[in-house]
Amino acid sequence: MPEKIRIGISGYGNLGRGVELAIEQNSDMDLVAVFTRRPPETIKVRDKHTRVVHIDKVKNYRDKIDVMILCGGSATDLPEQGPHMAAIFNTIDSFDNHGRIPEYFDSIDRVARKSKRTSIISVGWDPGLFSLNRMMAEAILPEGKSYTFWGKGVSQGHSDAIRRLEGVVDAIQYTIPIQEAIAKAKSGDNPDLTAGQRHLRQCFVVAADGADRGKIEQQIKTMPNYFADYKTSVSFISKEELERDHKGMPHGGFVIRSGKTGSAGENTNIYEFSIKLASNPEFTASVLLAYARAAHRLSQEGRFGAFTVLDIPPAYLSARRAEDLRSGLL
Repeated sequence: MPEKIRIGISGYGNLGRGVELAIEQNSDMDLVAVFTRRPPETIKVRDKHTRVVHIDKVKNYRDKIDVMILCGGSATDLPEQGPHMAAIFNTIDSFDNHGRIPEYFDSIDRVARKSKRTSIISVGWDPGLFSLNRMMAEAILPEGKSYTFWGKGVSQGHSDAIRRLEGVVDAIQYTIPIQEAIAKAKSGDNPDLTAGQRHLRQCFVVAADGADRGKIEQQIKTMPNYFADYKTSVSFISKEELERDHKGMPHGGFVIRSGKTGSAGENTNIYEFSIKLASNPEFTASVLLAYARAAHRLSQEGRFGAFTVLDIPPAYLSARRAEDLRSGLL
């Protein structure tokens, strides 16, 4: 019986709790500890035997954890924590600021190679599974266009970015696809559609007493890589309204590629991949754990540095043996 993969969770918000739940469904993994910036005694985890440790003591677990799952936000947490953790552990994160992924990759790669660790960055469903399907669709249908639609659903990264603004007590952000744009993408005419032409962004914000709401709204609407290129609405509501009306974490979306085949491109082919999620953080956490398995295997093979989902053999995600995959799934 192979030894179980020892998992650590850094950050115990929605995503961290999702990872904790998902570990219970992966029989080849054990949760060693949860690391937090909050006082450990204030954190209640599902299993009383799971250790809760202050983040300042994380180095004490260097040889006790096979893969650390980084569950911080992309706006401010991961750019700092990612390289720090990659110097100590094999890591998985869900860095989702698409425009900054290349520089984030380089910062992790330098540290992970030096420390002989394996890090897979930007894991989830987008970036993540959608990235894989964009690549596959483009490779299969080289003559065509790809379109990605998100929502309607809650974006954890965008919501977190709003919550980091001064004067914001809490916030939730919904991404909403524009139906007319979906129809155009499926028409076969291959129109040019920017992300801003495909989606609306809807923000609900709880402001602190006395906060400058006009300044908060302006900061949201002009935030680069998050809201600046989209039609964005900002509504200020009470904490009670947020908790009553916006407690769920649904999301979803789809990748569409419209491609031409035939000697004269006379045949239109539509490639589509879609997901519909009742819980965005729980699904994302499940993806993170599948890639944690891959990171552990790469590390055992001595393959160090940073990787993305585009670099990982699909079989490395599965707990099943290669012969079982061939007989059961091919």
